[in-house]
Amino acid sequence: MGRRMQSGFEVGDPGGRGGRGIFNIGKAQIKKMDKNAKDKVLFNDVAGCDEAKQEIMEFVHFLKNPKKYEELGAKIPKGAFFVGLSGTGKTLLAKATAGESGVPFLSMSGSDFMKMFVGVGPSRVRSLFQEARQCAPSIIFIDEIDAIGRARGRGGFSGGNGERESTLNQLLVEMRGFGTTSGVVGFDGTNRPNILDRALLRPDIANVFNEAALIAARNGSAVITMEHFEAAVDRVIGGLEKKNKVISKLESQTVAYHESGHAVAGFAQYVPNENLLMTKEQLSDVTCMTLGGRDAKQVLLRKISTGAQSDLKKVTKMTYTQVAVYGFSDKVGLLSFPQRDAFEMTKPYSSKTGAIIDSEVRKWVVKAYERTMQLIEEHKEHVTQVAELLLEKTSFTRRTWFGS
Repeated sequence: MGRRMQSGFEVGDPGGRGGRGIFNIGKAQIKKMDKNAKDKVLFNDVAGCDEAKQEIMEFVHFLKNPKKYEELGAKIPKGAFFVGLSGTGKTLLAKATAGESGVPFLSMSGSDFMKMFVGVGPSRVRSLFQEARQCAPSIIFIDEIDAIGRARGRGGFSGGNGERESTLNQLLVEMRGFGTTSGVVGFDGTNRPNILDRALLRPDIANVFNEAALIAARNGSAVITMEHFEAAVDRVIGGLEKKNKVISKLESQTVAYHESGHAVAGFAQYVPNENLLMTKEQLSDVTCMTLGGRDAKQVLLRKISTGAQSDLKKVTKMTYTQVAVYGFSDKVGLLSFPQRDAFEMTKPYSSKTGAIIDSEVRKWVVKAYERTMQLIEEHKEHVTQVAELLLEKTSFTRRTWFGS
């Protein structure tokens, strides 16, 4: 995994050639590995990451035979995010994908785009993508994408926020030009996916339809069925299924009851829609559904675990939003205090108002918890049946349960 790449790279002009350096500052300092490099990396050089390699093979097949996808009417995704801690092989896997595909590999770090001069970031983005198109088919890899891909509107103390946002906007513009016919695939690496701008991650209806077509092609099907669409929705919204992860029987039981609790409490998946309006009652139902997993384990297994951490985080954020942003709390009143950047030293309300907000959030969560516990108690038999079916089949649809 730690194999060092020393040859086969061409580094862009560092700007140190006489007096011309200042005029080349907008040119991207690209690390480029030629497709014919003798020391190119292959999947055999990457230890582990079996699921990631299996998923990434879709890009390899596309880069080797793009006409197959054009004939199917499917478009290969514009790229992928490699998420993991430093040293887990993100860059190595990206290089291996280029090596297996037999295409040039162009890489930069997100911090390389951010310089002291205004306009350098967007200019380097244009330069990177222009070179990638000139040597297409090719792969672009931007490591530490969070350096430029941080959610917009969060300035902190940085004076270069405007330049970073301009760089991100240019990156989004260039990404829109990706497609089956461009021959360029973009990979990004990060260990902080939670701070990335939503525009980089947002799924949409087109992705669902296209993913269904890709799944059908992957399975050798001549038509796209409802099963392909259901798998596509799970893939786009929930991410890659962890098929190779080995867990104990006790953990399997815990997870089964957790997911069963969500299902019985009314779990549903939706493609994000920024224009969707929700009532106070609907948001209360979503809160109860989110608590369903933890409550099911508490009622039926008589224990709780760390698996509900993400659910509790969502519940806290949702409830805070209802109380302090949407004006649903009578005690806070018709006031709205959107969550600000974590680096801000002051809050847009007094300490007294903050204490009222905290008290209301706690009260609302406790009320939702008690309501969910009552629901689980009333439907213990159904929760158990769903959990047992999950242990047997791993996953199933509404038709499996209701028979229609």
